[in-house]
Amino acid sequence: MSELHPTVARVTERIVERSKDSRKRYLDLMEREGDLHADRNTALPCSNLAHGFAAMGEDKASIATRAGPNIGIISAYNDTISSHQPFGAYPPLMKVWAREAGATAQVAGSTPAMCDGVTQGMDGMELSLFSRDVIALSAAVGLSHQMYDAVAMLGMCDKIVPGLLIGGLRFGYLPTLFFSAGAMPSGVANKEKQRVRQLYAEGKATRAELLASESASYHAPGVCTFYGTANSNLMMLDLMGLTLPGSAYINPGTPLRQALTRAGVHRLAQITRDGNDYRPMARCVDEKAIVNATVGLLATGGSTNDAIHIPAFARAAGIRIDWTDMAELSHVVPLLAHVYPNGASDVNMFQAAGGLGFVVRELLDAGLVHRDLMTVFGDDLSAYAREPMFDGDKLVWRDPGPSGDETILRGIANPFQADGGMRLLSGNLGRAIFKTSAVAPERWTIEAPCRVFETQAAVAQAFAAGELDRDVVVVVRFQGPRANGMPELHKLTPVLGVVQDRGFKVALVTDGRMSGASGKVPAAIHVSPEALEKDGVWGPLALLRDGDLVRVSGEDGTLSTTADLTGREPAVMREIEQGTGRELFAFFRTLADEAERGASAMLAESGCD
Repeated sequence: MSELHPTVARVTERIVERSKDSRKRYLDLMEREGDLHADRNTALPCSNLAHGFAAMGEDKASIATRAGPNIGIISAYNDTISSHQPFGAYPPLMKVWAREAGATAQVAGSTPAMCDGVTQGMDGMELSLFSRDVIALSAAVGLSHQMYDAVAMLGMCDKIVPGLLIGGLRFGYLPTLFFSAGAMPSGVANKEKQRVRQLYAEGKATRAELLASESASYHAPGVCTFYGTANSNLMMLDLMGLTLPGSAYINPGTPLRQALTRAGVHRLAQITRDGNDYRPMARCVDEKAIVNATVGLLATGGSTNDAIHIPAFARAAGIRIDWTDMAELSHVVPLLAHVYPNGASDVNMFQAAGGLGFVVRELLDAGLVHRDLMTVFGDDLSAYAREPMFDGDKLVWRDPGPSGDETILRGIANPFQADGGMRLLSGNLGRAIFKTSAVAPERWTIEAPCRVFETQAAVAQAFAAGELDRDVVVVVRFQGPRANGMPELHKLTPVLGVVQDRGFKVALVTDGRMSGASGKVPAAIHVSPEALEKDGVWGPLALLRDGDLVRVSGEDGTLSTTADLTGREPAVMREIEQGTGRELFAFFRTLADEAERGASAMLAESGCD
């Protein structure tokens, strides 16, 4: 058994020490809550209990007499999002499978689940990040009925998993298992999709041609097949031991997918407080689990969005991690996967090459992740170094063996890159995240005069007018959480990609986000502090002017300008527009933290620290 890497050990110890007081408060609260709600038959008055099982039909008697554990289902089902459409069929089946295990199951509540792919470049994107807070609150409302001995979380995409984690962790005395619906089958190749997008940006492809390409890519139920935020979230659940091993990407509607869902329900019934194998979520998600999630993100070149989500859901468990911790881990964690946008292949190809079982095994063997976790399955994280399969009609797990394709997945001895896929930039313009895994090394450093914008539309207009056909650092400011909800700026990728392909040096600097699918163009994102003032102090991006020389370097970790910003008047931010419900989210913007603390309004005011 490999010893833990000294850097991983040091970072973990620092997080433990930093979190000592807040973590103790959290665990004390979970212990008190667990004791208080241990027996719903005595904790809930008869009238309350009767309300809770009135519609449960044949399960009424079991719930009334507490004949077995009752599983609360929190579902993010809708059929606008392809990845969540399969969840519509889950609850009726889960109720049957719960009975097989001597348990019951009922839908405790539903949460919203919005798709950043649908809202990219649209007004609704300004609601996207704060939908995570709404999801957490919705999960808490469902679980507040106090009818449950365990929780089944149905959700996968973008803000949904982090939101479910935050909400679930505040009921951390309950065992909680996350269920995936799996990846959609592969469609048009990702590089072809990117090619058509750039042609459309240049006016060389029609809207009909673009729609045909996009429809051939996003074409069926299941999570999108690029390695963006959704699939990075599913990876983190494996690395934290909160789901059944290797269940992330198994396609919807297959016998293996159904067998894994059934096994997950059975497993939940086994790990409740009343049995002899109690595994509450509060104990599963500890400092080691948070470090493992971060290492997995780096080793697979995962979504930059999770540089915001990890600090947020860690705080919900009383744990404090920051970008310095992530950057230090990135120096020693090699890049093992090349999945689009970091490579040409999709997650189905990644799964076929060995998938997360291969990644976990390699990281364990190198001592880069913690083995000794309390997980929902198995004795420790080593159970997750395997992949699910059928032996006849029996569900079993096996060692994934060697990589099935070294253009997609490599071992520790021969990684794609010696360090992780993200780097921390800092300087007189603030702190930012730079995703190196998706950018060619010769583009890791860009130094050029900047052009400053305040909207994506303004960038597109300047591009169409030929004003960006030069070496340029495009700065898009007032995109932070307090300014407008920190939207993703993925629509800029095709435009700036065209400028780059024309032979110019180009980079993006923004206090907004980029999609987990974004790559190719070097970008310093999540710039903190954001441009909009806080307590009378403006972020440096608000002081930049067109023509200021800006340096963005993933090599030396620099985000800076040679311009003297002293005494400059900050730019005036355009008025926040109403419509598409944005006015209802004003209090989220007002209370939001900086990106490095999770960009959450709810956690800032919750006392979780």
